[in-house]
Amino acid sequence: MDLPKTAADTGRAIASGALDARDVTRAYLDRIATHPEAGRIYARTTTARALAEADAAATRAKAGLRRHALDGVPISWKDLFDSAGTATEAGSRLLAGRTPKQDATVLANATANGLVCLGKTHMTELAFSGLGLNPQTATPPNAVAPHLTPGGSSSGAAVSTKLGLATAGIGSDTGGSVRIPAVWNNLVGLKTTLNALPMAGAVPLCASFDTIGPLCHSVEDAALLFQAMGGAHVDLADSNLAGKRFLVCDAALDGCEAPIPAAFEDALARLAKAGAQIHRAMLPVVNDALALSGVLFAPEAYAQWGEAIEANPDAMFANVRERFRGGRAVSAVDYLRGWAQLRALRQDYATATAGFDAVLAPTAPILPPDAARLLAEPDFFNERNLLALRNTRIGNLMNNCALTLPTGVNFCGVMAMAAPYREGALLRLGVAMQSALN
Repeated sequence: MDLPKTAADTGRAIASGALDARDVTRAYLDRIATHPEAGRIYARTTTARALAEADAAATRAKAGLRRHALDGVPISWKDLFDSAGTATEAGSRLLAGRTPKQDATVLANATANGLVCLGKTHMTELAFSGLGLNPQTATPPNAVAPHLTPGGSSSGAAVSTKLGLATAGIGSDTGGSVRIPAVWNNLVGLKTTLNALPMAGAVPLCASFDTIGPLCHSVEDAALLFQAMGGAHVDLADSNLAGKRFLVCDAALDGCEAPIPAAFEDALARLAKAGAQIHRAMLPVVNDALALSGVLFAPEAYAQWGEAIEANPDAMFANVRERFRGGRAVSAVDYLRGWAQLRALRQDYATATAGFDAVLAPTAPILPPDAARLLAEPDFFNERNLLALRNTRIGNLMNNCALTLPTGVNFCGVMAMAAPYREGALLRLGVAMQSALN
């Protein structure tokens, strides 16, 4: 059956009676069951749960008792969100068979709002890579060019959405894990501020940086999914770019692969044509913060997972395992000093960007690499992984909320970053940006 592309349009069709939530869910389950690459995208489907949730949503729709604009809309969930009675393994053989007794809070919130859970999508092991390559469980194909890596760690979330195997996917973002798969599959991706959405029941990587966000087809979808998971309602009406002030972080353009700079500059021109004021600065504070990454991310990740890794090291892809192990050599003194420096840099960054509606940068400085080469060449994997996450990590280090939008050029996105807990303002801005870019 023909289905709307966006989650929001699907919700409107259910609300109007043009679609029945049961038929929509069955259609998505049928698509998954017959897709030749479904086993590389979904770790497992939750068929019985989805059908029961769709049946309840259809009953509410007939009674005029829908709970949310997305009541009855089927979405996918990254396999690090606990789901009651269904294995949640975070893409790792270390967690094989791990089956929680209750849903993660964001999944419980979405369910209470009537959204339908289609299943759990494949991801990078324990969420610690931005490339999406996972030879231990599965590597989803890039939805645009299947031989390329899909981006990670929310790889299956992105691919399920782009290939029409879900209306949207929910992922997590510690250093770019929503935005990289979003940009490399030509989607919208929202990184929320730390603790803007509840993390309870989400398998952790670095609790100081872990966030949750949707991967979807529109900014409207992102706003509705944010609300459904426990965020505030966002009024998107009357959004426009007239007089909005953007600061371009020129440091994020250094070393970008073609055609990324050209696509980004063209996007800036379209934003300016729609009324935005574009300003530019190098923002050296950004490079100072990025230089701290090695003493902040890996030590916390290894503190979380080191014991399990060392108990069964052969269960991990070597490149990801060694990335974790890079954290064990960092001293407590260096780690604490790093955090003290980052807190000071966050203040400097806030001062430098005050008065601007958002900071803009290319979402990723590189294009998605060939998956086979990444697997064959460990040094290439390590180099590409660090480069892939360079720009997105700015948002995590500065504790910004961030939104990536497609530019219309494959794998090239424009990322807008706003101050902490300004998701509502960022999403309103994003609606106008998406209109200008389209």
